Amino acid sequence: MERKSFAEMDCSVAQSLEVIGEWWSMLIVRDSFLGVTRFEDFQRRLGISRNILRDRLRALVAHGVFERVPYSEHPPRADYRLTEKGRDLWPVLTAMRQWGDRWAAPQGPPVTMVHRACDHASHALMVCDHCGEVLSARDVRVVPGLGRDAGVVTTR
Repeated sequence: MERKSFAEMDCSVAQSLEVIGEWWSMLIVRDSFLGVTRFEDFQRRLGISRNILRDRLRALVAHGVFERVPYSEHPPRADYRLTEKGRDLWPVLTAMRQWGDRWAAPQGPPVTMVHRACDHASHALMVCDHCGEVLSARDVRVVPGLGRDAGVVTTR
C-alpha cells in the first residue's frame, strides 16, 4: 500500500506526520534519546533492514530532525545527532510511551521515567503555560491561529 502524502494539508498534525510519520521514524528518535548515534547501533537495536534505516535517517536529516556529524574519514562514518527540532520531539515520544504503558503494555510499563532531581518515578502532564492547570481535551477550545483563515477552524 502506498503512503498518502499530507504535504498539501493545512494541518500541523498532518505536517508533523510528513516528517515523523513513517513506521520506524519515532523508534529511531526514541533510540537517539537513549544515546544511540551510530548507524550500526540503530540497526542492531531495532533489527531494521539497512536500506530502510538508511532511507529513514536520510529523511530525518533532510527534515532537520537529525544532523550528521562525521567521526571518521576512512571509511566515511557519521554520528546522527538530534537537532533542536529533534529534541523538541521528546514530549511527543513521552506521550506515546505513556499511552502505550496504559493501553498496550498488559504486563506493565517496560521502562519507568525517573526524575533526576527528586529520584521519583515521573509522568509528564500537559499544563497551561499561563496558569499551570493540568489540561485535558475538554479544557481547551480551538480558535484560528496565525496561519489559518478564521472561517476554516471548527470550534467546540
